[in-house]
Amino acid sequence: MSPVTPTPHHTVPASRRVLAVMVLVPLLAALALWAFAWPATRMAPRDLPLGVAGPAAAAAPLEQRLASHEGAFEIHRYADEAAARTAVQNREVYGAVVATPQGPHLLTASAASPVVAQLLTQAISSQAPPAARAVPVTDVVPTPAADVRGAGFGASVLPLALAGVAAGALVSLSGLRGGRAVTAVLGASVLVGLAGAALAHSWLGVLAGNWWAAAGVLALTVAAVAAGVAGLHALLGKPGIGLGAFLIVLLGNPFSGAAGAPQLLPEPAGLVGQWLPPGAGSSLLRSVAFFDGAGAAAPALVLSLWAVLGLTAIAFTGRRTTPAHPDQAPVRASAPTSAVTYS
Repeated sequence: MSPVTPTPHHTVPASRRVLAVMVLVPLLAALALWAFAWPATRMAPRDLPLGVAGPAAAAAPLEQRLASHEGAFEIHRYADEAAARTAVQNREVYGAVVATPQGPHLLTASAASPVVAQLLTQAISSQAPPAARAVPVTDVVPTPAADVRGAGFGASVLPLALAGVAAGALVSLSGLRGGRAVTAVLGASVLVGLAGAALAHSWLGVLAGNWWAAAGVLALTVAAVAAGVAGLHALLGKPGIGLGAFLIVLLGNPFSGAAGAPQLLPEPAGLVGQWLPPGAGSSLLRSVAFFDGAGAAAPALVLSLWAVLGLTAIAFTGRRTTPAHPDQAPVRASAPTSAVTYS
């Protein structure tokens, strides 16, 4: 007679699989709705860096009126308009109110955030006396003409996040290990960076500044995401891919502040977002594309940490699982065949 084939002991019953789908899908939908809708419906300035410039006697009333918005602004004092302009260009503040004999003069930087520039314009104009003339506004660092509202820039975060997650998942599930996995992650990231710069910089005009610098930032962002996902897979197995996708897509994308500013998001979403690759990548890209690299150090460090730690996990796991003699095929012991015998 033929040998008896043992039945698997860990087969999940169909009823449990149906129940798992019915529970997990609504749970994921609820998490996604919370992650995307909660920050969007709670946008407001929270310790938003704002400058006040001019003689102390004229600037003090402006500072007091701004301070009346409790917790909204973080006030920085500057001696004159030139110092305030420099602070805006260095990304120390999002804008500045300059006290002049003719009244307040607002400096903004729509390239840092069109939403914040509009918010500051409305806030300062609403504080002017009814009979006063309109508050003049100077956009010190404007957005590109092809993306005045910044919609194209904000929309670039999700494709980068998805590309990184896809690269990390494909490298993990294709069985690549060690140096080959590292090469695949870095190669895919570089190509995505070049393609992204060609589209966003050369064709759409969403980005300005040095073309190669923009391509480098895009590549580093994708590398941080891909290495993070592949590294989590190397450490945790397949659940690591799900955890990476959750951190990058469901948290990193809506918490990035790319469509507005991190200081407009409810706490601690803005802070968390800047420690994840989408938020750090969008901040670094703004600095490189519009501000000549000002304020680039912190987000560049965050992205580098994600990339280095992820690649280290990939390389370490690959070395640990590589056999000592790769040319020698592993010997598989054949399991004994049990047959039914009859006396």
